[in-house]
Amino acid sequence: MQIRIPAVLMRGGTSRGLFFHENHLPKDHKLRDRIILAAYGSPDPNRRQINGIGGAHSTTSKTAIISPSSDPDYDVVYNFGQVSIDRPIIDYKGNCGNISAAVGPFAVDEGLVAAREPITTVRIYQKNTRKLIVAEVPVKNGCYNEQGEFAIDGVPGTGGKITLHFFEPAGAVTGKLFPTGNPKDVMDVPGIGRVTFTLIDAANPLIFIAPETIGLSGTEIEEIDTSETIKQKLEAIRSRAAVLIGLCETPQEATISCQAVPKIAIISEPRDYKTTGGRLVTKNEIDLVVRSMTMGTLHRAYQVTGAIPTAGAAMMEGTIIYERVNKEVLEKGIIRLGHPGGIIEAGAVVEKINNQYVFKEATIGRTARRLMEGYVMVPEAVAKAW
Repeated sequence: MQIRIPAVLMRGGTSRGLFFHENHLPKDHKLRDRIILAAYGSPDPNRRQINGIGGAHSTTSKTAIISPSSDPDYDVVYNFGQVSIDRPIIDYKGNCGNISAAVGPFAVDEGLVAAREPITTVRIYQKNTRKLIVAEVPVKNGCYNEQGEFAIDGVPGTGGKITLHFFEPAGAVTGKLFPTGNPKDVMDVPGIGRVTFTLIDAANPLIFIAPETIGLSGTEIEEIDTSETIKQKLEAIRSRAAVLIGLCETPQEATISCQAVPKIAIISEPRDYKTTGGRLVTKNEIDLVVRSMTMGTLHRAYQVTGAIPTAGAAMMEGTIIYERVNKEVLEKGIIRLGHPGGIIEAGAVVEKINNQYVFKEATIGRTARRLMEGYVMVPEAVAKAW
């Protein structure tokens, strides 16, 4: 026997996941997580998620739990979960900016906010980071209008543009813009040596390193994706940074139970390269080349919650990103980032007050689509205590 749980499968930006109403899931969080893991086919030691709806990749193994807000300053509450593929873990430590793009359309279509044409503004309380996200959602005939001319690299075709405003994104997980207290740090990493990095917490904590740190040029894609040596070096840096900022007690703990944050990205000066789809991205089209990891694998595009701290750090003197971008980025307040799938643009409003940087807002455009609605099936044995 199986139980049926109402759910909607949605794409948000370059990610995909099940959206649940909070009241359709158990109140007991451990039971809730067992049910969601079973729905995705996790944990799967073969990393295929063949017994669930997961797509065997971190970008398709995400979930959103939505509820109406009791606070009049918000419309809905959104809780994000990164569902592990091979371990019985759902990580709620950070947010996913791409999945955030689908929250507004979900809220409109589910009647959680009143639809107003042509644009419905949805005020989202992001539960993981305790931050405000405002989504401007195109609406037609009372529903999210997924048709439009806005394109994002990493998703075929075009769609209705959803503009996301992330207000005061600093300190989303650690409570500090620079969790170490510095815009740039150096630490010793076994097998690598002294590593210079910037760790900024805005939307999510993210570590930035230069490609030469691990012997790369910065434009590599398949090499990063397939090389266990490169992955191990990046994880050695990431896991030690997690300990440094107090998210875990040991690097081993960070690798096992703290996979989602902090994330790590390789950043380099603009260079020509070919995307995974064979398109030539020229150095004149971008301000930086970026390659990021998520849950131990190469992200085939770039996280929205990666673009936000990158845009912010580009405006902050002393970071390794500031040192590598053309100062026109400061004047425009917009940065163009070349990732494996193409280009992503993000805007940032940063002010310096009393000699301290204040990250006021980040803005980014995304698309989303409702893919399937109905019920996800979960074995009764998993939910027997419900």
